[in-house]
Amino acid sequence: MKRGNARFVAGEPRHPRQDVDRRHELEGGQRPRAALFGCSDSRLAAEIIFDKGLGDLFVVRNAGQVISDSVVGSLEYAVAVLEVPLIVVLGHDACGAVNAAIESTAADAPALPAHIWRQIAPIVPAVRRVIRNSAGDPQEPSGIDAEEVGREHLKDTIGELLHSSELISLAVADGRLAIVGANYRLGEGTAVPSVIVGDAGDDE
Repeated sequence: MKRGNARFVAGEPRHPRQDVDRRHELEGGQRPRAALFGCSDSRLAAEIIFDKGLGDLFVVRNAGQVISDSVVGSLEYAVAVLEVPLIVVLGHDACGAVNAAIESTAADAPALPAHIWRQIAPIVPAVRRVIRNSAGDPQEPSGIDAEEVGREHLKDTIGELLHSSELISLAVADGRLAIVGANYRLGEGTAVPSVIVGDAGDDE
């Protein structure tokens, strides 16, 4: 995945395994090399960012890469049934969900629709930690470092995944699975690892 991202950044993607033969090859089943859980932002198309093809990545996405029962169940399926050795959790800069979580902490913040609030609420603890650790005005969301919130939330997401899934935690402990948290830079196209749990190796 690192090599594929480097090709994407350089503007030299190979677009591998995207032809008719590959499509037919996958008719009988899939054996992806990694699972990716990322934000559903339209700029984070996983197979493009990492220059992968059909059947290479098992992708799960939602706004703000927030852990939920459906996310955990999907990733457990990837680990237990598809036997992926790697889960990549992908956050990014300029995230709308992160910005919404920051704005929700303002004293005069308007109430959000219930489903949107439930989606961004797990990001708010990261916002509050950044507020506590900064010298900015806690009542002024514009002074909060959104990128720092995103990094904190990425760590929280991985921690919550391990806490929520005994299956995934055991796979990491047994050496069958690694989890890598990475931050994607929209302008640069780079996916930079910042959290590594388990032995991620260097094959991808």
